Amino acid sequence: MLQSRALVIALILLLSTTLPEVHSKSIFEKDRRDWLVIPDAIAAYIYEAVNKMSPKVGQFLADAAQTPAVVVTRNFLIRETTKLSILAEQLVEKIKNLWYTKVLGY
Repeated sequence: MLQSRALVIALILLLSTTLPEVHSKSIFEKDRRDWLVIPDAIAAYIYEAVNKMSPKVGQFLADAAQTPAVVVTRNFLIRETTKLSILAEQLVEKIKNLWYTKVLGY
């Protein structure tokens, strides 16, 4: 019960602050394929906020993030989003090629 109260308080404090405080790489960098930067940044932000309030709950969150179910799910998402990103990049290149050859006549 104490952990859930601490988590609720942490989430309230989390929502009262702003997201730009998260120190993360930009998703708009050229040749950037890792779309999990956003969820990772949010998770890091939640962890930092909770850990400031209660190190025990912060440690619980850190341990929960290392459970096999979370790790397997995250690895699956990384593989699949990487595949989708590569396909999207290939599609953009094909569209550029069509634009230059068919529309502009280069």
